Amino acid sequence: MWYPHAFGLVNVGVGMDSSLHQEHRDLALAYVLKKSVQAKMSQVKQVGLLAAGCQPWNKDVCAASGDRFAYCATLAIYVYQMDHRYNEFKLRAIMSEHKKTITAISWCPHNPDVFASASADNLVIIWNVAEQKAVAKLDNTKGVPASLSWCWNADDAVAFVSHRGPLYIWTISGPDSGVTVHKEAHSFLSDICLFRWHPKKKGKAVFGHTDGSLSIFQPGSKSQKHVLRPESLEGTDEEDPVTALEWDPLSTDYLLVANLHNGIRLVDSESLSCITTFNFPSAAASVQCLAWVPSAPGMFITGDSQVGVLRIWNVSRTTPIDNFKLKKTGFHGLHVLSSPPKKKSFSSHSPTKNHHTSSTSEAVPPPTLTPNQAFSLPPGHAVCCFMDGGVGLYDMGAKKWDFLRDLGHVETIFDCKFKPDNPDLLATASFDGTIKVWDINTLTAVYTSPGNEGVIYSLSWAPGDLNCIAGATSRNGGFIWDVPKGKMITRFSEHGKNGIFCIAWSHKDSKRIATCSGDGYCIIRTIDGRVLHKYKHPAAVFGCDWSQNNKDMIATGCEDKNVRVYYLATSSDQPLKVFSGHTAKVFHVRWSPLREGILCSGSDDGTVRIWDYTQDACINVLSGHTAPVRGLMWNTEIPYLLISGSWDYTIRVWDTRDGTCLDTVYDHGADVYGLTCHPSRPFTMASCSRDSTVRLWSLTPLINPLQINILADRSWDEIIGNTDRAVEAGAPPLLCGKVSRDIKQEVDKLSGNTRGKKLQWFSECLSPPGGSKNLWDLVAVIKGQDDSLLPQNYCKGIMHMKHLVRFKMSKAQELTTVKMSKFGGGIGAPSKDERLKEAAEIHLRLGQIQRYCELMVELGEWDKALSVAPGVSMKYWKKLMQRRSDQLIQEENDDVIPYCIATGDVKKLVTFFTSRGQLKEALLVAQAACEANMPTPQLSTSNGSFNHDGNNMEDYNELLHKVSKELAEWYFQDGRAVLAACCHLAVENIELAMAHLIRGNELELAVSVGTVLGESAAQATHYALELLARKCMTVTTCFPSLGYRDLAADLLMMTPNNELQLVKLCAFYPGCVAEINDLHEKCNLPGVEECLQLAETAEATGDLFATIKYYLLSTEPEKALPIGIQYVKEQISSSDWTLDSVCPYLDLLSYIRTERLVLHKCSEFRNELLILCGYIGALLAIRRQYNSIVPALYEYTSQLLKRREVSVPLKIEWLSDELDAWRACTQLVKSTDESPYTPPSDSQRMIYSTLVSRMQEEPLKGLIGPDYVTGSNLPSHSDVHISCLTGLRIQGPVFFLEDGKSVISLNDALMWAKVNAFSPLGTGIRLNPF
Repeated sequence: MWYPHAFGLVNVGVGMDSSLHQEHRDLALAYVLKKSVQAKMSQVKQVGLLAAGCQPWNKDVCAASGDRFAYCATLAIYVYQMDHRYNEFKLRAIMSEHKKTITAISWCPHNPDVFASASADNLVIIWNVAEQKAVAKLDNTKGVPASLSWCWNADDAVAFVSHRGPLYIWTISGPDSGVTVHKEAHSFLSDICLFRWHPKKKGKAVFGHTDGSLSIFQPGSKSQKHVLRPESLEGTDEEDPVTALEWDPLSTDYLLVANLHNGIRLVDSESLSCITTFNFPSAAASVQCLAWVPSAPGMFITGDSQVGVLRIWNVSRTTPIDNFKLKKTGFHGLHVLSSPPKKKSFSSHSPTKNHHTSSTSEAVPPPTLTPNQAFSLPPGHAVCCFMDGGVGLYDMGAKKWDFLRDLGHVETIFDCKFKPDNPDLLATASFDGTIKVWDINTLTAVYTSPGNEGVIYSLSWAPGDLNCIAGATSRNGGFIWDVPKGKMITRFSEHGKNGIFCIAWSHKDSKRIATCSGDGYCIIRTIDGRVLHKYKHPAAVFGCDWSQNNKDMIATGCEDKNVRVYYLATSSDQPLKVFSGHTAKVFHVRWSPLREGILCSGSDDGTVRIWDYTQDACINVLSGHTAPVRGLMWNTEIPYLLISGSWDYTIRVWDTRDGTCLDTVYDHGADVYGLTCHPSRPFTMASCSRDSTVRLWSLTPLINPLQINILADRSWDEIIGNTDRAVEAGAPPLLCGKVSRDIKQEVDKLSGNTRGKKLQWFSECLSPPGGSKNLWDLVAVIKGQDDSLLPQNYCKGIMHMKHLVRFKMSKAQELTTVKMSKFGGGIGAPSKDERLKEAAEIHLRLGQIQRYCELMVELGEWDKALSVAPGVSMKYWKKLMQRRSDQLIQEENDDVIPYCIATGDVKKLVTFFTSRGQLKEALLVAQAACEANMPTPQLSTSNGSFNHDGNNMEDYNELLHKVSKELAEWYFQDGRAVLAACCHLAVENIELAMAHLIRGNELELAVSVGTVLGESAAQATHYALELLARKCMTVTTCFPSLGYRDLAADLLMMTPNNELQLVKLCAFYPGCVAEINDLHEKCNLPGVEECLQLAETAEATGDLFATIKYYLLSTEPEKALPIGIQYVKEQISSSDWTLDSVCPYLDLLSYIRTERLVLHKCSEFRNELLILCGYIGALLAIRRQYNSIVPALYEYTSQLLKRREVSVPLKIEWLSDELDAWRACTQLVKSTDESPYTPPSDSQRMIYSTLVSRMQEEPLKGLIGPDYVTGSNLPSHSDVHISCLTGLRIQGPVFFLEDGKSVISLNDALMWAKVNAFSPLGTGIRLNPF
């Protein structure tokens, strides 16, 4: 849907002629101009999200419908959606309106876009997933809604019940909207655990109670309360709560019931009798969740609550048909997707329609199976939630995880810290009693602490490579956890049962650990527990921090509103200094890493104070938070940069020199507790929150001018400085920390051309995780660096094609020989069988068939070994047959892979992998084929002799590039442009690698890498430099220092044929005549007076382009407008014009100084220029396939035509015809069942072919396709914005337009600015989202 009203076109120059209005308008515009320059471009970029796990406290916390499933963390609901192009589930939305624990969710049975949720603060919300918003709310539900469910028989009614009833029914809309009470479902004798409506029988419902009984209600029958208790409980008052309850979908009366201790029964709700009691293999097994498998009648699944065993049952047998152990921890919830996600079935690629080739095709049983086998393969996907917060989607037919998000935190995360010697490892401490260590490149958990510690408030890594973490808990004192060994090695109990709020391991003296507690003491002890100091405070102590400059100094924050500094080298237990000023308790304190004697404190009074220890004074108060401040973090490179997190859900970035807030980040869904960054990657920050998520942010945009100084090869003193220089008011940002000094030292050691290394090292330090390291490794390989210099973890990323097979080969050998260590290898370490299996798979993909067969035999997988053995020799196959002898093995699922490899049918195999979304596998096989590791198919020619196909190598090579492209596209649309570029570099496709960096707006990285790659990347590097120069054109106003005025010029000087680009820069540059002349001189252009004469001369000789150019550079730039616009109008009026004939003129005109363009006397020309740029922009967008903004550009142009008095050769009707023709011919309108596909009409084909003939080729091929920046795939949590172009909620980063209110997505803004320089608001202000 397009929202014409969404264009809040600012009415400029329409029927407002009186001079009074005029004055107001010019003032207003000047103001808008000023504001727009500092448009709210969020400086901090979100680059990663660690979603919360599924909560283990309530029952109905996972639900599914069609190709979506959802689960509840404690405070938010995470919705995943199938991406059909890649057959994978992606996090689509985070719904976070609930402020207290969510108690249940229920998906609407007749509308896949809608679900309901309830929470402990008596609130029920109805959500629309497609629009990502709450559509209805009911508060004060009279009691906590413990269970809730849509009424199957009514269109939009939701029923909910608190523990003792009654059952309320809320009709959401229509004439009868409101809440009614169920006539009979009330006055229960035992609490309700959960209830279920019957999906077929109208109005029938069952309730399960904590005493083990059921209550059944159906219209027209007597209600049955508290019946069918398990027999063993009859006559006792023992409790045995009902843990699961599901109606048999094929019967009106049968019901599956699970009780905590008494197991599972199938009962008849009519005769009130038990039909079957199911028996578990061991008495210890208990079940808290079960689900019917809709596609297999009579079949259901259960999950054990102690260990993660999934059992498959049929109602006709009392014992399970099959058991799979999926995880060490027990199940909490199960839900079967009603129709398995439809995947591209492999059969569509093969000529014979062979339906059972894909394990994922819908419920077509493989032919001729024994009865037992027919039982054991329920086709379907189970959403599994585990007690430890893990959530996954298990494909029961293929017996594999389609998706598994292991080990998310399920409660508030209070603290997070990077490992001192490894910037890729992040530890988090949570209310759920665990510390987890994450790899931030893959966002997966690597270690988790044993748990059961109560609440963990704080953590601190041991210094260096000691691999231990100290933790502080609410009731159990402090501890030291040895991470690799996985066990607690020391406990501290000096604070007794009092909560320890902060623990800090000294990094200058690794033997000392400080803790501060609610008992009012800050205790300093050695790691073996000997107490060195006990500092008594008048009230609870919440925070402490060791000084980074003096190993004997520590600061504390106390409930008495004061900050204290203690000196450990004396025996006194009195503080050296007490700082008072806060008006409420002080929580955290942090010493500045770069400025000696400076520390900050955050308080419940909502402020952060900066103290100078040497002056005994508070030197600044940072106010802006509206609630208590928790997280605090100094930047380790920019001495004045401080970041704070608060209970107001925001993160704020401060310039502590003058106390201004540089940026506010709104996207956490609850209180922000921990903030941290790693000194070697100082501009990547992690934050953690009560919303149970960890976010990763890039702070690099805050120091963008500095980054551009590095690219422009400016001198060291414009990049690195000392702290005193950097903290002067108004000084530009300079790097003052250790990592930048180290880079300078390394660069100074190099001889020869140091620029490439300098660019690389700074790029690695400034870029967030997510592939920049990988990218530089590939650049080094392409530039011919010795392989021995590649880092150790190179083989974990995207490898260059020449290494792929070699590395995998050695990995296979390693897997075969590895002996399991006593402790296993971290979380879920593979068993010996799994290792052998993995080794076998790798050998197979490398064409080593005999080794594969042997390993398969060792694993007992005879049929797999046999089926490929002939690929070795018939003799070997016979030998295997004998070895198999009397062993009989049931037939497995069809296994395409080994057959394809043995017969050398690489294409078919690659297609098979690609169709299943297994792109990395496809890539490996294609590469192995290119290296001639695959047997070649023997083609018998007509005369009977064998002929080896010589074209194979070319085919394989083409295949390899095709697969790389697919994989790159997969990364790109997942918001990971840098990894997409890595895929292209791995097969040496430099053009596409650069294009993906530019389309991901990674301009600085593109310039750095392009500069190092040299000639092969030159064209793209120059384009990136032009875009960067455009970015700098607003920097002048944000950074008043003169140093940045020339940055844009410096960047353009690095491109060849740059005269025209420099003209645009000078034309656009605002300033007094002297400043403008300075810039002209730097750019080798004549002064403004001379330009005016040159323009008049050119006009006289009829050189149109020069006339426009020199007028724009002169003191009267507005004279260029009528000349240029007239020319473009004449062009468009002719029949055979093309984009190339008008674009250069419009592009040049668009650089007219904004304050001249918005003058009243220019309003007519301005409107015509905006309309022409809008229309030409739409055509450019079609050429570049920026499909999301094409309709918006047409709409914008039509709106301007409607509202402004202009004479341009365009008609609104034409525009809408062109738009319809484009839509019809490119088929962007999805054909649904209601509106089937309609081919374009002949007139539409004509219109579209005319459009195409005007467009001609896009000069930079790789740039065709939409822009997609890092983080575009991350759904916003609480920072919800609606795009004024589409009327839809924006996913990923947003861009504020010049009115400071209207927003569009950053992706749309980038594409818009690349085809039309002017803002969508129609003000004549240039858009600058780069």
